[in-house]
Amino acid sequence: MDIDTWWGLVGRAREAAGDRADDRDLPEDPLPGALTDVLAALDPAEIVGFAVTADEVTASAYRWPLWNAAYLIEGGCGDDGFMDFRDGLALLGREVFTRAVADPDSLAGLPVVVRMSRGESGWIGYESLDGPVKAAYARAGGTADGFQAAVEAADRGRIRAGEPGGENWDAEDAEATRLHLPRLAALFLD
Repeated sequence: MDIDTWWGLVGRAREAAGDRADDRDLPEDPLPGALTDVLAALDPAEIVGFAVTADEVTASAYRWPLWNAAYLIEGGCGDDGFMDFRDGLALLGREVFTRAVADPDSLAGLPVVVRMSRGESGWIGYESLDGPVKAAYARAGGTADGFQAAVEAADRGRIRAGEPGGENWDAEDAEATRLHLPRLAALFLD
């Protein structure tokens, strides 16, 4: 699936979720269900294409500066947490995602991040895009056990990054964080 089609499908799900599309911490988060509905209208092969492109999208955010921003925002962030963060970041839409990958400090402008800095409810992450995608695959007539095999077959040969890209610094070093992420540091450290 090409990237424009992929982001278009995420955009359609966001439109269906309405004004509650930007925060994964709601008790009844409407976006995963909206994404499942949008994807279920596709054929199973297209849904597999969506899953493969989702892996490519989130892999593009596998960068130290973004990981350090997630660490600051979430008060810590390990491997699994950063996968969740990247999945949730993709659900925020193309513009927010692209801007955050290029400049993680831009996350300081998101209302959910501002709320989190004040200790209020909120979360960017999403446990796994696989859940809504698998549910859509099943609704579109694909078999539950065939989904993973189909994704692996479609994804065969792709080279995965071993280490995150970009400049790294000690995420617990407040001065380094202030230097690299001044807006986020102002919210979470000052």
